[in-house]
Amino acid sequence: MSTGVSTSTDKIIVDRSRSHRNKPVSKAVRQTRERLQSGHASNSAFDRDVLKMYIASMMQGATIMPLFIVIITALGVYFTQDTQLLLWALLTLTCHAGNILLARRARRQEITSESARKWRRLLLLGQFLVGCCWAVFALQGCDTCEPSSFILYKGATLLIALSVTAMSNFMLTPAVLVAFAPAVLALGAKSGLSRDLLEISLTGVFTTTLLFFNYISDRLFKSNLRILSYQSEKDDLIAELEVAKSMSDEARRRAEEANLAKSRFLASMSHELRTPLNAILGFSEVMSAEVMGPLANPTYKEYAGDIHRSGQHLLDLINEILDLSRIEAGKYELSEEAISLLDITEDCIGMVQLRARAKNIAISDQFERQLPAIWADEKSMRQVVLNLLSNAVKFTPQGGEIHVKVGWTAGGGQYISIRDNGPGIPEEEIPVVLSAFGQGSIAIKSAEQGTGLGLPIVQAILAKHDGQFLLKSKLREGTEVIAILPAKRVLQSLPAVEEAQPVARRRKSFA
Repeated sequence: MSTGVSTSTDKIIVDRSRSHRNKPVSKAVRQTRERLQSGHASNSAFDRDVLKMYIASMMQGATIMPLFIVIITALGVYFTQDTQLLLWALLTLTCHAGNILLARRARRQEITSESARKWRRLLLLGQFLVGCCWAVFALQGCDTCEPSSFILYKGATLLIALSVTAMSNFMLTPAVLVAFAPAVLALGAKSGLSRDLLEISLTGVFTTTLLFFNYISDRLFKSNLRILSYQSEKDDLIAELEVAKSMSDEARRRAEEANLAKSRFLASMSHELRTPLNAILGFSEVMSAEVMGPLANPTYKEYAGDIHRSGQHLLDLINEILDLSRIEAGKYELSEEAISLLDITEDCIGMVQLRARAKNIAISDQFERQLPAIWADEKSMRQVVLNLLSNAVKFTPQGGEIHVKVGWTAGGGQYISIRDNGPGIPEEEIPVVLSAFGQGSIAIKSAEQGTGLGLPIVQAILAKHDGQFLLKSKLREGTEVIAILPAKRVLQSLPAVEEAQPVARRRKSFA
């Protein structure tokens, strides 16, 4: 009773632990899936990760924009002879350096979900300041230059700056619009005041390009956000799998401990149970046979017979349980030797013949008499054949028939087939019958109920011999069971050892 309570308690502990540990993981997985199914992942869900990716990208490309500013300033001063570009370059480099210092400071600090929004606003402000510098560049003019050449220079510079900014800042939306909206306003104001066709064309081209790059940046941002979502879901699923694995390992460990405790219990109780049972069987048999003298009351003799039969049934049950436990624990050792399947079958038929005659059951046999010996455990194979024959006799009605066949298989092995014309087994109950302690509806209604361990023991013994067990049955037509031993168990199929003869010859030649 205490064992059952302990087992139930263990199950409750495992279930509660699993529920407690899986709850946060399941919640995270559910939230991630909802983000993915919504079609547009929320920026706030991954603000911290996105900001870290942007800062890393910004630090990697920190030298690209200063180098570009230096190059265009040098070209501008060379062609226009205007030193005002040097002041613009100094202002722009200062703003860019401020952005880099801000990003470096953000990288050194621990960014939380709350502080991510603050840092995002500061970085956008830095981009806006750089954008104001590009607006100053857009307002530049050159009185000594050809207008078309300077506009071409200015337009090429702004387009390259826009493309570089878009590629390096797409993880910070809307950095592209914030950085170059002042330049668009400056170009628009200048072209509106001058009404120059080239200025108007530059404004239109630059505005269109800005919108296009903003669209591309937004698509890239969403793609990266989706990748982050997939990564988050993968991490959550991995965490869930780890929790499930840990719970599975814990359940398996508990099952192994319970199985070990069961094996130890059965091993320790086998002697304590068998010793008094043998005494009960012996004394009840003495009383039933009236060895010490006649019993005054014939009812006592019947009681003694009942005690002996009940004790024998209990002993058989204990032996079957112990056999199945040893097989499940992997401690069922085979004592293999050369045996004859025909002889074992004939002996077992003789053992059940008395019970068969009591029910007026005819047992017919069809043997192939030239079968060679097989390499197997005689006690185990006798147990297999006796269990199958006992089941056939048990479930065959009065006046029925049992057919026993022993012969070759198509693959060169040997088999024994036992077929009866009993009530049969419904097809859906066959897996139940083949499981430990499983009994079909026919067996439950039968007057001779068993323990439900015979067929599982037969399957396990045949599996230890690398054999196979088949059960074919149809309701109201009968049942056929087939035990098959592989060809490698047949001694005739094994090749002879030819090493002894050459050794003998060698010794003879040396002599």
